Amino acid sequence: MKAVKEALGPTRVKLTVEVEFGELASSVTAAYRKVGSQIRVQGFRPGKVPPRIIDQRVGRGVVLDEAVQEALPRFYSQAATESELEPVGSPEVDVTSFADGEPLVFTAEVDVRPEITLPDYDGLPVTVDAVEVSDDDVAAQLDTLRKRFGTLEGVDRPIELGDYASIDLHATRDGEPIPEAETTGLSYEIGSASLVDGLDDALVGLVDGADATFTTPLLGEPAEVTVTVRGVKQQILPELDDDFATTASEFDTLAELQTDVRDRIERVKRMEQGVAARDAVLEALLEKVDVPVPTSAVDGEVEGRLHNLGHELEGIGQTLESYLAIQGREREEFDTELRDGAEKSVRATFVLDAVAKAEELGVDDVELSNEVVRRAQRGGVEPQVYADQLVRAGQLPLLMGEIVRGKALALVLEAAKVVDSNGVPVDLEQIGAIAPRTPADDGEAEADAELDAIDAAAADADGSDGSDGSGAAAADPGDGEPTASA
Repeated sequence: MKAVKEALGPTRVKLTVEVEFGELASSVTAAYRKVGSQIRVQGFRPGKVPPRIIDQRVGRGVVLDEAVQEALPRFYSQAATESELEPVGSPEVDVTSFADGEPLVFTAEVDVRPEITLPDYDGLPVTVDAVEVSDDDVAAQLDTLRKRFGTLEGVDRPIELGDYASIDLHATRDGEPIPEAETTGLSYEIGSASLVDGLDDALVGLVDGADATFTTPLLGEPAEVTVTVRGVKQQILPELDDDFATTASEFDTLAELQTDVRDRIERVKRMEQGVAARDAVLEALLEKVDVPVPTSAVDGEVEGRLHNLGHELEGIGQTLESYLAIQGREREEFDTELRDGAEKSVRATFVLDAVAKAEELGVDDVELSNEVVRRAQRGGVEPQVYADQLVRAGQLPLLMGEIVRGKALALVLEAAKVVDSNGVPVDLEQIGAIAPRTPADDGEAEADAELDAIDAAAADADGSDGSDGSGAAAADPGDGEPTASA
């Protein structure tokens, strides 16, 4: 077999492959067996029909066509390997010449990974926001904690922001009821904006027994929603003093509790700073290198993201159209953002793979096992079950690729010069930012865990689930707490 490589562009290659007829012998034999098993000839068992009889019945050309179709993937793969190609996507194959006893000549055009010349990333300059914990940050977190110990008290006055109301909801569209939008006796915090647009505005000023009707998007289309008030309560929060600190935590004084909350918020913000540093370093690296991106690779990434989003929306009974309508976004805008994000993701993959290759990074069994365990825990499944799923789905090589890219990003981050907005160097190792995590990791779970510890301590202290025992839910303990974001 001979293969000639021709560059059609920075990410497109054409292979012209010539295969001597003798190299097709095994494929021709297999083709005779396959065709022979599909025809019935008196005097011969199925699959035992001699080649000369098959030639008489269906023609040798049919057999040779079958042989070529069977052989093409194998010879293409061999030619790609020998030509040191890194294909992206499936090839477009065209047989240009073939006859009985003559060489098989075919061409294969395929997208390939671009050749990347890496810049010097030693000392790559990056600036991130400084870590600053304000008194307002501490106060907001303490207010969240106070809400866990708050009580709800009925009031005889118009509804105000921050109140809780028991409400009934009834929705119609074109005069027809919408069953999935019906509810009664729902406890709702006014101002939380956690249900439908317009509900908070409609409720403010109403009294017990009153109702209001407003128009809002439901399932992607406008609907008329009527809300009826069945009770109004206000939340009474405990005084912020030493007694509260003793009740809500393991500390004896409010000052000690405030110090602990400040320390936790600072740790969260340092985690966020590490996430920001990883993102900024990757962005800076991508800006320093030209990476032509194959269209097919971007198309594949877009398709994968749409598939995942569709699966998530299906789980909550929505379509993409209704999802966009609720968000007030146009499909064209969504498609543009989706494709831009996909292209950036593909560029990052190519660059980090190039770093991993240059630095000779790999994945050992311990690293792979640790990542499987970590992801299994996040997904709430047993590690062995998760590992089996990866193997069955053929996803193990993809996971290994993500691990290697995470190590590559950690290496670049470690080599970078990261300072905060005050010009102070950031100790990335101290906050764990240079751990070899995958680029998709954002530290959110670790950040949440820090602040959740406060709520856990509160739950242990009062033995409650955050309700006041009246059947009306207390405030969501997550409201107002700072969280990590990528």
